[in-house]
Amino acid sequence: VQLQASGGGLVQAGGSLRLSCATSGRSFSRYVVGWFRQAPGKEREFVATIRWNDGRTYVADSMKGRFTISRDSAKNTVYLQMNDLKPEDTAVYYCAADLNTWRLSSDKNEYDFWGQGTQVTVSS
Repeated sequence: VQLQASGGGLVQAGGSLRLSCATSGRSFSRYVVGWFRQAPGKEREFVATIRWNDGRTYVADSMKGRFTISRDSAKNTVYLQMNDLKPEDTAVYYCAADLNTWRLSSDKNEYDFWGQGTQVTVSS
């Protein structure tokens, strides 16, 4: 399974970005795709995750109301819509796949495959 994250960039505080995670490779009957982020000097942090078959989602409490995760099955792509961005959202954002599961996990150690990351920088 390959994942390709894109859509990062430089945005002013209060702005929006939409990240994309294109998935390819072997098909699995059940899996989830999540977004994580890592700021310099900090641990990789859970952002949101989505179950592929039914679109059920789980968003970190601190990001609810600003971040939304969705998927387009026809394009094999997961999106992270980020609104009202703040300087503390600055980080490298990674997408990852947790295979053969229905469980929506926030634990990065549960995820089997990772994309390369895309930089998001929010200026004040």
